[in-house]
Amino acid sequence: MKNKGLLIGCAVGGIILIAFGFFVIKGVETYNNIADLNQAVSNQWVQVEDQYQKRTDLVPSLTEAVKDFSNFEQDVLTQITKAHLAVSNINTNNQLHDDPHTLQKFQSAQGELTAAIKNLVFTIENYPELKANENVLQLQAQLVRTENQLLVEKKKYNHYAEDFNIAIKKFPVSLLAGMLGFKEKFYLNSL
Repeated sequence: MKNKGLLIGCAVGGIILIAFGFFVIKGVETYNNIADLNQAVSNQWVQVEDQYQKRTDLVPSLTEAVKDFSNFEQDVLTQITKAHLAVSNINTNNQLHDDPHTLQKFQSAQGELTAAIKNLVFTIENYPELKANENVLQLQAQLVRTENQLLVEKKKYNHYAEDFNIAIKKFPVSLLAGMLGFKEKFYLNSL
């Protein structure tokens, strides 16, 4: 009788140990999945930042090339210079996409720069001598390519952010994600 009780106790203990092991393994798998998704978002953010930086770097060259034409509209140059300065003054880092306030400021400044660039390009179209300038044409083409690539990278970022957000909202992953400090990722506007 004693052996039977011991045997039942060992069996129950074994079942509990196996169940605990199963939950530990599933917890590790879940954590690794969330970590992979989080890293994918961070990696894509670097690509977005790279395109923003390329665009920001092109603006002074284009502004300088246009400035050489004495009759060019000064208010357009002032607008793009201010917008460029606002973007340059925002402290960016790989975690910017995790801070909603800073990300909003960043997107707002980038939106102002986008509007200023569009205004500059539109204004250039009104100056035949600028449209004929090889340097201006090359810089304008680079800017268009960069803008297009930026849109592609932002769409990819939003896709990765959506995958991450969906994963951390599902039960029981949401419990583990909350305990480990994983927070919802914010989306980038596509403008």
